[in-house]
Amino acid sequence: MNTYKYTLSLVFILVFFTFYQAIAQDRLLSLEDAKAMALSNNKKIKKATKTIEAAKAAQSSVYASGKPFVEASGMGVHVGDPLNLLLPEFFANASLGVTQVIYAGSKINTAKKMSATAVDLYTSQKELTDREVLLEVETTYWQIINVKSKVELAQKYKDLLTELLKDLTNSYNAGIIYKNDVLRVQVQLNQAELDFTKANDGLKLLMLKMAQLTGMSNIDFLIQDTINNDVVLIEEVSQSIAIDNRPEIKILKSAVEIEELQSKILEADRKPTIGLNVSGFYANGKQINFTDGSNDFTSYYGLLNVNIPVFDWGSRKQKVKEQKFKVEAQKLELEETEELLSLQIQNAYLELQQSIKKVDITEKSLQQADENLRLNQDRFDAGTVTGKDVLEAQVLWQQAYSDVIDAKANHRINEANYKKTIGQ
Repeated sequence: MNTYKYTLSLVFILVFFTFYQAIAQDRLLSLEDAKAMALSNNKKIKKATKTIEAAKAAQSSVYASGKPFVEASGMGVHVGDPLNLLLPEFFANASLGVTQVIYAGSKINTAKKMSATAVDLYTSQKELTDREVLLEVETTYWQIINVKSKVELAQKYKDLLTELLKDLTNSYNAGIIYKNDVLRVQVQLNQAELDFTKANDGLKLLMLKMAQLTGMSNIDFLIQDTINNDVVLIEEVSQSIAIDNRPEIKILKSAVEIEELQSKILEADRKPTIGLNVSGFYANGKQINFTDGSNDFTSYYGLLNVNIPVFDWGSRKQKVKEQKFKVEAQKLELEETEELLSLQIQNAYLELQQSIKKVDITEKSLQQADENLRLNQDRFDAGTVTGKDVLEAQVLWQQAYSDVIDAKANHRINEANYKKTIGQ
């Protein structure tokens, strides 16, 4: 019986441990997971998607406008004196009409092209929104790892100071050193405690930001990635290719095309429009048919409508002229944006190269600070240097370590930013 109970307990523990591991695994958040969640849940991206859907609905509406319109109507009438002398006192009629635009100065075809271009514009706008959100997600991700590393560093630094404070307190109690040597370390330890608290608060805020970006309802997730020592050199991309890949350029090119199509529509307003309508109707009422006195009446009619603009004091002509200036202004904005993006790409590449150099320099500084701390600690243990020397070495080591963390995180962020600027 005891063996049975032991086996049952062991099985329960294994099942619980497996379940706990599964829960913990679900809480891990990788960079790719965060990006995927943002693309699905981020409100900016959802809004951009709805805008595309609205543009597609407008496109369908424009395409329908070139097809025949069918309209039906019905009506019941009761007339009193003296109209009942001319019309039946009660009668009803129904009609069915078909209207087709025959010629509108190519306005409908131009509107179709414009609606299709609008869909392209909003699609590019969503692409831009996607990239901006993904860059923000990646930036926040590396900032979280950066601050999390700072928290770990703060704890290590506190441990070093605590150990040094213990040694100096023993020396002070033995009458070997003065109290100010102890107080100096105590002040530094207090500052380390404050830095530790600030780092934890900063980490929580970044976790909240990541939750908002990815659509998570809480910050019950873990990020276990670390910033490794691998710095991959990225080859500089051709600026012309990079600029063509930017959604901002696609948006502005679509905007220019829409303005040009709008010019054609305004030109079409100065041309004739021709429409054809064919309608049939049926009426029922006492002796409503005036040809034979019967109680029903059926007929049809056709209508050809031609509208020719003749004179409007130059209003339409000025609208066309106004639109041409708008087209030129939009083209100038496109050219200026291309120039600005070229500068942005060059700047992003330079920042990336600088961040790579900074990683290398800070790592060398950390190695030197680490060696300096080790030597001072050995000499302190041997009694050849004071606690002040060790404290200064610890401060240098902590700052060098912090610089390495910042440099690596900054490199990752600059790498992501450069990829965004070249349209990747």
